[in-house]
Amino acid sequence: MTVAQSTDGPSRPSSIAELRAVAQPLEVRDRRNAEHWTASLYLRSISPYLTWMLLKTRISANGVTGLMILIGWSTAAALLIPGIWGALLALVLGQLQMLVDCCDGEVARWRRTSSPAGVFLDKVGHYTTEAFIPLALGIRAAAYPFETPEDFLWTTLAGLLALFIVLNKALNDMVHVARANAGLARLADTRGESAPVSGRIARLRRAARFVPFHRLYHSVELTMLVFVAAVIGLFAGQPVVDRVLLATLVPLSLLALLGHFVAIMASRRVRS
Repeated sequence: MTVAQSTDGPSRPSSIAELRAVAQPLEVRDRRNAEHWTASLYLRSISPYLTWMLLKTRISANGVTGLMILIGWSTAAALLIPGIWGALLALVLGQLQMLVDCCDGEVARWRRTSSPAGVFLDKVGHYTTEAFIPLALGIRAAAYPFETPEDFLWTTLAGLLALFIVLNKALNDMVHVARANAGLARLADTRGESAPVSGRIARLRRAARFVPFHRLYHSVELTMLVFVAAVIGLFAGQPVVDRVLLATLVPLSLLALLGHFVAIMASRRVRS
């Protein structure tokens, strides 16, 4: 579909269908890694309506990404509100962040303003949000204000969880950096490129799909888990439930990090 251009910049779409055709091409909808499951499930169905409204303003695609970053940070900050209401607010904001995350790319594709700066800002948003949420969970588990030295155990565990999550996310970016430095072509976003060469590791990876704990560390899943913990805490008491959740997530995140590292080393991604 050809997009009409006005003399003062890209025109606004004439319909949602036209906007979808340009802003949600097949290569975007079919990406294996870049789309969160909430986008495939429902966010891409409603994001064009928000994008439609954003295109009526002067906000740039990078400005929309900046808004996504602020919403992500607000998601973590909401967890500092004690009880279920903070967890509920974080759950809603986590979904809103992902919705706006869909829209920034749609604005960029419609206006043809995609840039490395936009990709960089998107990475900043997700890395920082997914580090801040565990830190906020640690403060919830420690039952701020801290009164005893033991309270710092929970903030320390939260720091480890944040570190493991960020390192796990960084591994994929390290692959791209390593290939670029080696003069290799950019990886296609396909399942075959990431499949382990070793049969044993491939079997372990297939088994992990039945217990996908390695997928628990995105902001959406984390806010869902904290909300479930808050609901259980209404009956079992807090901060004990938050502490159990945190103590469970830390070793699982380390296992996910190690498994991810082994899977990368056993795949074609780091082979010339």
